[in-house]
Amino acid sequence: MKGSRERLHEIIFEADTPAGKRFDVLLLWLIVASVVTVMAETVPDWHDRYRGTFVALEWVFTGLFTIEYITRLLVVKLPLRYATSFFGLVDLLAILPTFVGLLIPGSGSLRVIRILRLLRAFRVLKLVGFIEEARGLQTALRASRRRIIVFLSVVLALVTILGTLMYLVEHGQSGFSSIPKSIYWAIVTVTTVGYGDIAPQTIAGQVIASCMMIIGYAIIAVPTGMIGIEMIRKGASSGSVSTQACPACGRDGHDPDAVYCKHCGNPL
Repeated sequence: MKGSRERLHEIIFEADTPAGKRFDVLLLWLIVASVVTVMAETVPDWHDRYRGTFVALEWVFTGLFTIEYITRLLVVKLPLRYATSFFGLVDLLAILPTFVGLLIPGSGSLRVIRILRLLRAFRVLKLVGFIEEARGLQTALRASRRRIIVFLSVVLALVTILGTLMYLVEHGQSGFSSIPKSIYWAIVTVTTVGYGDIAPQTIAGQVIASCMMIIGYAIIAVPTGMIGIEMIRKGASSGSVSTQACPACGRDGHDPDAVYCKHCGNPL
């Protein structure tokens, strides 16, 4: 017979049992309802007319999510491991904005971050393929992070030099009133955003701007290629993953034949 702790863990963390699936589906509907409530509260007419209702609903949602978060910490053997995991941090951020809003007015809109909890739907709906793809993307990002850091450093140096050069060419006119503002223009131009709030007026400035626009297309393509290569390289060696959650740290994503948790070493 399973103890109450093991039974709660099975219901809260597992989606393989009917009770666990019902719990997760109910949780997803609560998350959707809470996010819709936060969005609706920002509509001026509704905020003034149903202010009391919005406040009551928010505290109901926050209370339920707080109880759920505390229960998750109680049923795992290593609560600190779960609290510092991705979903553990997301669960904590889902309840913090309401309490922070009592101290810092206006910060309550951050409650919309709860929508990140909908990522649990991948596990609930058995979308294992999505979990595999997410893990592959994460692996590719980690493998190419050093090259991306070097690339971003080069881009930062480039926009600093070109922004300073533009400041000198435009003689501090046409919106290029300082080097930081000129660097801002260089970043906007290189990334091909082009707000148009600042534009060069001199011939030399326009030539520099044209070169930066052309460079911008290459800058966008380089990191995409880096990550793409790593995804292709890792794709051949990637295997399927399981939705089973570790009873100690609560983290999932294990191999189907795994006996021990790859995060904390606890038997599965």
